[in-house]
Amino acid sequence: MTPSLSKSKRAAPDPVTGKRASRPAPIQISPVQSPVNLPSTDHSSSALHTALRDLLRAHAPEAALLARVGGTVLHLQNDVMELCGPELEPPEAWLESGEMTWLSRDGELLGLLWSDSEADGKPVSVTATEVLTMLLAASRPDGAGREAEVLVTQLPVATAWLTPELVFRRVSRPFLELLDISDAGVLGRTVAEVLPGHPALLQALQGAVAGRSVRLPDALLSADQPDREPRTQIQTQARWVRGAARPYLGGWGAGIMLTLQDVSGEYERAARVSALLDTRTPAALLTEDGTVLHASPGLSELAPQIPGQPAPALIGAALWDWPGFDSASLAAARDLVRLAAAGGGEAQADLTLAGGEILTLSVRRSAASGLLVAESVGTPPAGAAPLGLITQMLALSDDATVLVDAAGRAQLINERAALLLGVEASRLMGLGLTRVLGELGVKVFSPDGQPLALPDWHSLPSPLCREVLLALPGHSLRHMELRVTPVGPETGRRETGARGSAQSGGLLLTLRDVTVLRRAEAKMHHDARHDALTGLHNRVGLREDLTALAAAETASGALVCLNIDGFGALNTALGRVACDRLLIGLAARLSDLTGAKGGGAARLEGGTFAALLPGLDIHDALETVQRSLSVPLRCGPRETPLTFALGVAALGGTALSGTALGGTAEDSISNAEIAVRHARQQGRGGLGFYTPALRAGVRSAYALEEDLRGALTAREFTLLYQPLLDLKTGRALGAESLLRWQHPELGLLLPHSFLEVAGRSELITHIGEWVVEEAVASRDRVRAECGEAYPEWQVSVNLSLEELRRSEGLSRLLPLLSAQGAPDIEVTAGSLLDHSEETLGMLEQLRSHGARLSVDDFGDGAGSNLSALTRFPLDAIKLHPTLTARLPGDERVVTLVASTIDLAHRLGLRVVAVGVERSEQLNILRELGCDAAQGYGVCPPLPEAELLTWLAER
Repeated sequence: MTPSLSKSKRAAPDPVTGKRASRPAPIQISPVQSPVNLPSTDHSSSALHTALRDLLRAHAPEAALLARVGGTVLHLQNDVMELCGPELEPPEAWLESGEMTWLSRDGELLGLLWSDSEADGKPVSVTATEVLTMLLAASRPDGAGREAEVLVTQLPVATAWLTPELVFRRVSRPFLELLDISDAGVLGRTVAEVLPGHPALLQALQGAVAGRSVRLPDALLSADQPDREPRTQIQTQARWVRGAARPYLGGWGAGIMLTLQDVSGEYERAARVSALLDTRTPAALLTEDGTVLHASPGLSELAPQIPGQPAPALIGAALWDWPGFDSASLAAARDLVRLAAAGGGEAQADLTLAGGEILTLSVRRSAASGLLVAESVGTPPAGAAPLGLITQMLALSDDATVLVDAAGRAQLINERAALLLGVEASRLMGLGLTRVLGELGVKVFSPDGQPLALPDWHSLPSPLCREVLLALPGHSLRHMELRVTPVGPETGRRETGARGSAQSGGLLLTLRDVTVLRRAEAKMHHDARHDALTGLHNRVGLREDLTALAAAETASGALVCLNIDGFGALNTALGRVACDRLLIGLAARLSDLTGAKGGGAARLEGGTFAALLPGLDIHDALETVQRSLSVPLRCGPRETPLTFALGVAALGGTALSGTALGGTAEDSISNAEIAVRHARQQGRGGLGFYTPALRAGVRSAYALEEDLRGALTAREFTLLYQPLLDLKTGRALGAESLLRWQHPELGLLLPHSFLEVAGRSELITHIGEWVVEEAVASRDRVRAECGEAYPEWQVSVNLSLEELRRSEGLSRLLPLLSAQGAPDIEVTAGSLLDHSEETLGMLEQLRSHGARLSVDDFGDGAGSNLSALTRFPLDAIKLHPTLTARLPGDERVVTLVASTIDLAHRLGLRVVAVGVERSEQLNILRELGCDAAQGYGVCPPLPEAELLTWLAER
């Protein structure tokens, strides 16, 4: 329902001063007064602005706030509030320093609060965070659910989505398998509940909550699942995991993306190898029953040597049967083994050797299951670990592992490493690893693709962990995590001293394949920046293109935004599949066009695209795009000509108005969108050039819409009434109700300045209902006050049939008409061009509830549709003010008005002249047989109280 516009040719005078109102000045928005898109509540936007500013000023004066309010994002810092576009993305500086707090409610990200705690030393208080969250949650629309941008559950790696409170929200299937836990055991629980006893892990995750990407410390994890039987829970195997966490802003809002990988095999291998490499001679590796699997050379040398006879057997025998011990120490050796095997911890005793020396021997369990390590205490390092047993242990590893000596020669290589390199392990033994890799054609690159030289093992720093790209024989390219660990006699000194290269010791090289993980991350990165249908960049990708262009020395160019005219109807007519093919063809054409210019194309939404054209001014860019789009697109067997609304914004330099342009990449996109929106308002094939005035107009309309939301509650609307005079009797028949808005800052506003804005939402329906209720109430008060003189006093209101069609306006209006009695209803002549049954049905329903129907503005271009006078149930026509204004001097208009009056009377319709301002116009209309007239020549629009006085005087 659209309330009435004034039918007078001139603006109505102020009811108090009698002066005509001048056209209201456009709204000026200061940074602090930027509007906030609140839902229809009792809280005004100004109150929210004040609350946000006061809260930060009192509790966190150095903090900055990014808040999502309605369809835009507000930035508040140092008492200055600015609009930042629709995307809630923190600046890069926020991710590099300071602390960032997420304000969220029910999983939806409402805002980001950042403070440089290192600079001011004052963290944001919990109270301020809670109140900010409460305010922002109150301002969000109900039911604003969003789908996840990333389906975490389908990732092929162990991945978890955590809320800022470190509560599990989504996890992938590999994550559940890694921790041997079910969905019910993890979703909705905190990290501390699922993985208890890991304070270092929680502390690292807090770094991600603060907005930083962090690497998590390796941890031995075993999930706590409350619904598991106690016996089963004891049997749950703990796993060593390594991971990373980073903040992620997606469709759900803010959260932590946690990625884990199982490195249990690496730790098992390291434990087995360290059982030998970390053992000081004399030492031995035993089974739980005491059988010696391998012994160090130092232990063998302690046995008595008989010239001419082989050394006594040690491998394969029980430790206590070794002849190197004195007979009195055999029982003590047996007890040491049994005590360690029984789980009693480390067992230690002084044993007497056959030569009379004392050997302090310690027996303990190894990290490898079923193995014991026996070693002397206090014996200096001597000798190397036995290679045969280490080879067997490395063979059990899931990772490619190579052991090289201090000279860089391969000493051990497991089968997985041999398969990775495509060569037999035995052929590499004793050879220089760097030379062999070069001969095999293996090449190494950094993660960003820069070639790296094969390492010189003499100078390689260790320990070392880095990621490389490995180009393998057969042209396969794998992402590998390379870990270099020092082993041998120099290990202990190197780990406690400075980092350096292996000298007399060796190096253990481990290659873990992380290709699947990196490809999954690359796909997520690609999907976040590209349109799924066309493959073009989306809004995020276009922002990055613009940012890169701004960083170049020549950052000039143009951004053209184009929208397919009638895209919704086109989609319906062609069908989804055919329309998608059309969009793909359009995307290919734009991609070719921008690629040739060194730019890029993007699909922003639906039928809206953007073309980035560096180095072109706005006119050349627009001409280039128009020329490219002039050729019809092919859709199946036929060509489909399309028209486009085109909006263009300059990048760098100045706008058409001469104002310097600047701002962020999002500002540039927003400028082009404002220009194309302006072009669409001009009809099919419209053109728009961005100027700051267009943005100011958008902001003014936005602010006006926000003010409209509170205008009804604040009782800022009022109705004026312009009487209709019966030209035969001279009596007043009724009055037309005219809507006015008493804006608290802009003064009295006429309908044309705000009804178009109200028509974009359901505000127009609520305003229309108020107009009908207020007009009917005024009619009843006039009848009660002047009942004897004006017993049939009637008021008329203007309704928009278009608004009644696209909303529930009619169904909400009819009960009101039934309850209070219908006023007269005026509809525009243009709305009757649609001769549909729907239009006829609406008018008949209004007529059946007692409303007398008039067609307004009859006689202009649209109003000359005479067939509407016979098809629809009308009672009167109201002549367009332009006809009245040319009376009586224009003879042709006199003839036209006379003919119109005669035709209307023959059809049983009354005729009302609008815009009558002079007495000679009243006279000629009376002579021509016109039934009634209204205008300043009769009476200006009046408030109800003054209308009653006017009626009493007559």
